[in-house]
Amino acid sequence: MTGAERAALKAKRRGGRALSDRYWRRMRILELFDQGWKLAQIAVAVGTYPREVRRVGWRHLERGLVAALTDDPRPKPDKMLDSAQQAAIVAMVCGPPPAGHARWTIVLTAQEAKRRGVVAKVGRETIRRLFLNHELKPWREKNVVRSHFGSNLYRADGRRAAAAEPTAR
Repeated sequence: MTGAERAALKAKRRGGRALSDRYWRRMRILELFDQGWKLAQIAVAVGTYPREVRRVGWRHLERGLVAALTDDPRPKPDKMLDSAQQAAIVAMVCGPPPAGHARWTIVLTAQEAKRRGVVAKVGRETIRRLFLNHELKPWREKNVVRSHFGSNLYRADGRRAAAAEPTAR
């Protein structure tokens, strides 16, 4: 470890900032390596596994002090649906369900999206998350149409209007 790296570690230790436990542990590992301790001794002294001590040491040798103290970026999986596919599925669900079905379900949406060629492969969880993000609940009945259409009508003077009598034709 160079003199500049030692000074940087000392400054970080004195900085008083709230650092994570991992960060403190890695700083201590590097200090003990600098003092000539062996890998197994450092692991026991710090209270961690020799594998972690080895990884911190190698990251320091290969990429420097900053890389040794921080985590490697974690890989993120690719998105299952792009924005065009999401829009197509949302538009499909906003329309009427297929023949033989009363409403859209998550499984039915996944099957129909595959059948219509919107996506080659999609799972139920992906569809569920899409519904959640767009606040869609197509499996619920919508109570928009009321059977008693005249019961809540009011006149201009504020009095309740008489319910319309159904006419037989």
